[in-house]
Amino acid sequence: MGIHHEFMDFVKKYQVLGLAVAVIIGTAATKLVSSLVADIIMPLISVIVPGGEWRTATLDMGPVKFLVGDFVGAIIDFLIIALVVFTIVKFMMKEDATAKR
Repeated sequence: MGIHHEFMDFVKKYQVLGLAVAVIIGTAATKLVSSLVADIIMPLISVIVPGGEWRTATLDMGPVKFLVGDFVGAIIDFLIIALVVFTIVKFMMKEDATAKR
């Protein structure tokens, strides 16, 4: 069995093309969600938070500077991305459950 056949078996067995498509769609979805957070949600939060520039907030402890605002922003980004992924998976599982009946 030649290397070409081994490679084709590998691609078929591990569904490499499906994985590649999932990575590409995941990258595009990440850009979409990041834009949603940065361009729509964060400006709304900036209006609520006094000073508006909360992403640049720092906590200084002597010579150490903690970027607290940036960290909170990353947490908010993560929570929104997790909510979007949860919603998509829940919708897909619902479709899968109805198809099996």
